[in-house]
Amino acid sequence: MNNAICQGLRSPVRRLAGLRNKLISTSVVHNETILVKNYDDFVNKVMNNEKPVIVNFHAEWCEPCKILTPKLKELVEPFTSLDLAIVDVEDNAELVHTFEVKAVPAVIAIRNSLIVDKFIGLVDTDMINSLIERMAGKRNNGA
Repeated sequence: MNNAICQGLRSPVRRLAGLRNKLISTSVVHNETILVKNYDDFVNKVMNNEKPVIVNFHAEWCEPCKILTPKLKELVEPFTSLDLAIVDVEDNAELVHTFEVKAVPAVIAIRNSLIVDKFIGLVDTDMINSLIERMAGKRNNGA
């Protein structure tokens, strides 16, 4: 009986060992979550980015931000043609003033150094998905 159990275990192990010499393809996510530290960082990593960027202005004390920020990360992650930038309003007063952020969370979408869309507050997942898909080139603005 013991020999039968050992024999049963060897078969799957041998199959796995056979995979060792075969190429296994894996996909790599090439989008980036940019943690903006200052104005120059924003200009270099967001405004000069070749890809569209969704910018999330948030604050640690903001309860809706604690819901939106992880949701944005989750929804943007599958899109390789899009980056997410996170700006803490407490540490970046100059950016808050420049982009006239009056409330958090505030989300702006930037493509080719231009603001192309924005929303303020906690919005539903469909609205976030629609913005992400438009920015990633998956849908037309009128769709």
